[in-house]
Amino acid sequence: MAIEFRSVTKRFADGTVAVDDFSLVLPAHKTTVFVGSSGCGKTTLLRMINRLIEPTSGDITIDGESITGRDPVKLRRGIGYVLQNAGLLPHFSVIDNVATVPVLNGVPKKQARQRALELLDIVGLDRALADRYPRQLSGGQQQRVGVARALAADPNILLMDEPFGAVDPIVRKELQTETRRLQRDLDKTVVFVTHDIDEAFLLGDQVVILEKGARIAQVGTPDEIIENPASPFVAQFIGAERGARALSLKRTDHGTIVVDATGRAQGVLTDAGASAAEGSA
Repeated sequence: MAIEFRSVTKRFADGTVAVDDFSLVLPAHKTTVFVGSSGCGKTTLLRMINRLIEPTSGDITIDGESITGRDPVKLRRGIGYVLQNAGLLPHFSVIDNVATVPVLNGVPKKQARQRALELLDIVGLDRALADRYPRQLSGGQQQRVGVARALAADPNILLMDEPFGAVDPIVRKELQTETRRLQRDLDKTVVFVTHDIDEAFLLGDQVVILEKGARIAQVGTPDEIIENPASPFVAQFIGAERGARALSLKRTDHGTIVVDATGRAQGVLTDAGASAAEGSA
């Protein structure tokens, strides 16, 4: 399902303009990433899609239909939502956390719990964890349960609000890989919020770099943005200025590694990559 923002503005009671006349189409079956510094309005944009926050003016449509006239509760139950800290119900077991929305939508509990077990498989969790409680899980496991719960009603749209910000770097990489796999396998329309430009480039089909007030500094594919930053602000934000994103090869006794402009290792060149590099030399 395509999502469109039409001249959307959000002004809070204290006068703060979190979103200032924002217009953009988020294509169906693709991952759009909102990225920017804290306070730029990216989470406000996300939460307006499921009406957790109401716009002051403008409109948001899903497949051409305005969400304004839709019942907010029904709208939210049809849209998957993953929070930074998973947001699991502490007194519900894993399986009942995942089954929550289908049960609320009228699915028989037995059927919802069976589907929950299947979703644990999909997000890479052992079914043996089904009867545990959130406090008995690691941070990474809790986030996977959060993703499973968001998928439980089989939504066409999945909102992810900095879902991996509270886990350690190794687990974060694993979860990013899982997110890419899930999008490839399930073909959802995903809206992802992050302050990490590398995460945005890894996950996004469409990346939206935001300045204060959710003003669009640049929108495009990761390749388009890296190859042609639209402004000095974008160049600085993505690390293009001073050559921070410039990579080079460094030969060592143990092989060839890829290093950035500061000399820090970014990866290892495989045999195939090394052959290609030598062939182009």
